Amino acid sequence: MTDIPLLSLAIWVPILGGLLVLATGSDRNAPLARMLALAVAVVGFVVTIPLYTGFDTTTSAMQFVELSSWVPRFNINYHLGVDGISVLFVILNAFITIMVVMAGWKVIEDRVAQYMAAFLIMSGLMNGIFSALDGVLFYVFFEASLIPLYLIIGVWGGPNRVYAAIKFFLYTLLGSLLMLIALLYLFMQSGGSFSILDWHQLPLQMEPQILIFLAFLIAFGVKVPMWPVHTWLPDAHVEAPTGGSVVLAAIALKLGAYGFLRFSLPIVPDASQELAWLIITLSLIAVVYIGFVALVQADMKKLVAYSSISHMGFVTLGFFIFNPMGVEGALVQMISHGFVSGAMFLCIGVLYDRVHSRQIADYGGVVHTMPKFAAFFMLFAMANSGLPATSGFVGEFMVILGAVQFNFWVGFCAAITLILGAAYSLWMYKRVVFGKVANKHVAELEDLNSREFAFLAILAFCVLAMGLYPYPFTEVMHASVNELLRHVAVSKL
Repeated sequence: MTDIPLLSLAIWVPILGGLLVLATGSDRNAPLARMLALAVAVVGFVVTIPLYTGFDTTTSAMQFVELSSWVPRFNINYHLGVDGISVLFVILNAFITIMVVMAGWKVIEDRVAQYMAAFLIMSGLMNGIFSALDGVLFYVFFEASLIPLYLIIGVWGGPNRVYAAIKFFLYTLLGSLLMLIALLYLFMQSGGSFSILDWHQLPLQMEPQILIFLAFLIAFGVKVPMWPVHTWLPDAHVEAPTGGSVVLAAIALKLGAYGFLRFSLPIVPDASQELAWLIITLSLIAVVYIGFVALVQADMKKLVAYSSISHMGFVTLGFFIFNPMGVEGALVQMISHGFVSGAMFLCIGVLYDRVHSRQIADYGGVVHTMPKFAAFFMLFAMANSGLPATSGFVGEFMVILGAVQFNFWVGFCAAITLILGAAYSLWMYKRVVFGKVANKHVAELEDLNSREFAFLAILAFCVLAMGLYPYPFTEVMHASVNELLRHVAVSKL
């Protein structure tokens, strides 16, 4: 362990760096804003590396803990810490921020400083969500992270960006208000403590547990998003700029899933088991039904957006089958989805920057003019469909194994998505990349430049490395997952 406040650095380096980028002002200083943003993003990632190298995998206790009084009158503290469940998401978030800054390097020409600053500030706020151990601190970070993403969609998005931004904001805000009520109830029941770890030990009766569980379900379910409160996501993805879609898919969707592990399961374990059938049902609907919805999409971004909903259904399914294989598989799926979905949206962004269309019908024969791009896109499409030796396979296979242990038919239904994932991913790839050159726009395409090659190569390495050797990821989360499941099981006795 170290005395350096690593979690505070992970939060405040991007936020303060974002404000510094914002201070560069108008687009006359755009080159400076870009260089400064990249430097801040890299430093923000570097300070998270000791969280992994110094992490003790033998304990489930919170590590790198920071505690100081914030609002003494109400016993609100600046309380940070990470365990095996949350530490990987802090590192993933910092890593994805670098990719986003690189992706927007040339594409964004208006309000460059504001664009880069919004992503850096959001990165810091999201690290705060994954690190917060105080209920109020969590809620502040959780709500504040909406603002930069709302601006990213609303200012730099597509023609219907205002509609998409408002829909995204209202859906997530209204869900969060129910969470706030639940947090205040827990504060009163705990004798005036906002410590999330104290709430884990509360002896709540079944009725209040169920009400709290439902409040958390709506708040976190909207964020995941689970069926049927998923309709904001395709609109947000389609209208968001490429960087916004990457962060939305790779990080923002994980906030809701993380909330289930940090709040729902440990605070209301009896209600979680009592209502597990509801989550499993909603998850299977997302996995199967939304997979079919993705299959008929004509817009590449919308297809990958629905794909994300289907893949996140695996995550919530894994959490509520209450065995280590399922929960660890769901966490691996969350990390993998960050790499794969981020890469898919970056690939679509590469095409959109050249042709200014996301319609599958406007492409065809891309392999003839962009062979390097076609190779990367093939890898990511395969990973999105769960090909063995890619990261997309590991998490899904673990969840299916866990689901079969729980109930054979649940596992069988979940396995259907492997067929659907291959169908919509590879069919899209075939129509966009293979065949004859479809039109003059495709004929005039230029292959990847060095910047695009760099960020796609980095993501390709991550996808293959995690697919071939997932142990460094599962090792970190093992002790914390076992302790969480023990806590849930003991509570039922």
